[in-house]
Amino acid sequence: MNIRGTVAGLVACVVLSTHAARAEINVDIDGLQQRWAEVNYQLQGSARLSAFEQLLEDVQGALEQHSDQAAIWLWNGIIKSSYAKAKGGLSALELVKQSKEDLERAMGLDADVMQGLAYAALGTLYFNVPEWPLGFKDEKKAEELFQRALLLNPDGVDSNYFYGRYLVHKKRYAQARHYLEKARQEVSKDHGSVAGIGRQQEIAEALTAISAN
Repeated sequence: MNIRGTVAGLVACVVLSTHAARAEINVDIDGLQQRWAEVNYQLQGSARLSAFEQLLEDVQGALEQHSDQAAIWLWNGIIKSSYAKAKGGLSALELVKQSKEDLERAMGLDADVMQGLAYAALGTLYFNVPEWPLGFKDEKKAEELFQRALLLNPDGVDSNYFYGRYLVHKKRYAQARHYLEKARQEVSKDHGSVAGIGRQQEIAEALTAISAN
């Protein structure tokens, strides 16, 4: 079981979506995004695990005050997925299942939250988790979710990147390159943030994988 692979695409998910969320809630989403990116890209080992645990506590505190806000449930799901990647093992799989519930809760409150980011994040889970009975893997469902994310945000970094990664896995390389190149073009507009730099590296790695086939 490769739990680390389950959430490899979820780091830096909110490169371009933050300001839309800030208009919805009175929570420091910008600060949360920055700390999350730093944990994912700049910390290792026990320091990373401790930092994720603190992030989850912070989000839980926000949910106590804003339990009706889709953006916070979305963040709760994303952070749990990232924590699962760092943690590994069967307990990580339980975190991924909780992440799925949080993302679905966010979509139930606002289907278009953060320009459809929840669809891309949930599609990544459906694509990467183990099959039943351990997980809920469903590649057809994953593609439907990725396409819905693209419909809502056709020029988004996340919607194009996640779908591109999926297409690489499916060996649909010409299509994959199209979406990954579009994601790279869009993320180049992000001027030096930790999240943006990390996503640029992930896109480059995915394009290299295409060139090797």
